Amino acid sequence: QVQLVVSGGGSVQAGESLKLSCAPALCIYTKGWYRQAPGKQREMVAQIDRHGKINYEDSVKGRFTISIDDAKNAFNLQMDSLKPEDTAIYYCVLEYSATEKYWGRGMQVTVSS
Repeated sequence: QVQLVVSGGGSVQAGESLKLSCAPALCIYTKGWYRQAPGKQREMVAQIDRHGKINYEDSVKGRFTISIDDAKNAFNLQMDSLKPEDTAIYYCVLEYSATEKYWGRGMQVTVSS
């Protein structure tokens, strides 16, 4: 069992930035960030696999950056140029397989116009 420790989130104005962090960043796992807006399904926002391949959801490309902080053994989601439609609860996840996933607690991100 892996316990994920998360930090970040909050409320900002449109155009501002936030950073989310999640630890630990275990190297054998794919590390990802998901979000769930009210009335919508949870969706993948960004992920980086064990080989360093990165994927982003189309709407966040160029604005969000997923990265690994080796010094802190954590992985981050830097969110720039935030938009009201980015408002959601954000979750970090470590994925080893379809059946082995560890989720962090949700963090509210609210972007007002």
